[in-house]
Amino acid sequence: MQRLLFIFNCLFFTHILSAQADIEKQLQTRLILAQDGDVVELPAGTIALSNTLWLDAKNNITIRGAGQDKTVLSFKNQKQGAEGIKVTNAENIVLENFTIEDSKGDLIKTQAVKGLAFRDITARWNGAPKETNGAYALYPVQCQNVRIERCTAIGASDAGIYVGQSDSVWVTKCYAKNNVAGIEIENTTNAWVFENFAAYNTGGVLVFDLPDLPKKRGGHVKVWKNKIVQNNFKNFAPKGNIVGKVPPGTGVMILATNDVEVCDNFILDNKTASTAIVSYFITENPIKDKSYNPYPSAIYIHDNVFSEGKRSPTLKNKMGILFRLKFGRKVPHILYDGIQNSDWLAADGSVKPEYRICIRNNENGTFANIRADKIGLFKGDISKDLKPYDCEHHSLFSNR
Repeated sequence: MQRLLFIFNCLFFTHILSAQADIEKQLQTRLILAQDGDVVELPAGTIALSNTLWLDAKNNITIRGAGQDKTVLSFKNQKQGAEGIKVTNAENIVLENFTIEDSKGDLIKTQAVKGLAFRDITARWNGAPKETNGAYALYPVQCQNVRIERCTAIGASDAGIYVGQSDSVWVTKCYAKNNVAGIEIENTTNAWVFENFAAYNTGGVLVFDLPDLPKKRGGHVKVWKNKIVQNNFKNFAPKGNIVGKVPPGTGVMILATNDVEVCDNFILDNKTASTAIVSYFITENPIKDKSYNPYPSAIYIHDNVFSEGKRSPTLKNKMGILFRLKFGRKVPHILYDGIQNSDWLAADGSVKPEYRICIRNNENGTFANIRADKIGLFKGDISKDLKPYDCEHHSLFSNR
């Protein structure tokens, strides 16, 4: 009897594995043979996949699941490929209504796609967040006309929702938690980040321009009407990653980019740096890219609500240690490193209007210029005088 039961179980599990392999083969075949206007349906249930699903050089294709709680693509036992889903060299692609989890690398990567929508997707790594998780949950790079709506990203060792070197982007009504960076906009132009919930990450929302990338300059980014709350999670980025320098307890960080507006947000209970405006020099990394501009400019921080009460800067990060030494548990909510481009100064030593950092009308919006430009990095005297920054820039995308 036990032998018969053993044989039955072997046959049953062999049948299950064969069925899973058949589904994987069918899905990849459909992606290869997809024609203009096709909808590739992902069936309900948990589908175990061992290889990257790849869509290349296609137009007007929708990949649709039965719902985030009904279709689960699991890459827990992935054998080949780094990504879960990869889309390249395409136009007008929609991915919607499913969960994707536990790939070796990025969960969904799209590159060189013109016209892209992620809708109602959960992208996650299960278990405790760790540095061996993939870098990005949702990862459009070098794309145009990107829409990321009502998505959830969990557990990325770099950024949950990352948009890089792209143009014309919106990220809205998304939830990012337990990532190193919740939402990151990098070397990207014309981006709207609004009505999202970024919570329990190391850093909530990052807007960066970095060197050594094909697209040299981002900017024209608006971050508004978001809830950026308790981003105090440990930094678990692999060693050497730039986000590894983000201190736990960072709400918003604007690094070396231009023309950024941060307004009408609730930025609450981020223990180290609620909002930081910094140059690339703050990383202390060498700059080899001669065309790179390491300074932030035309930044406008206004009409946000910051939390009251004491703070507790991390002691596991150089910036956190600096803030603890300089401010104790009363770290100002808006911090500026004070490092300026001398080419942007007028004859009287003031910053030319088009490059100014402007800060106005923030509730509990205490401020400090840490004067990292003076004497040496992290050695300057603190200035809490907000008057030089009491100005305004035009509001971005006011007619959205």
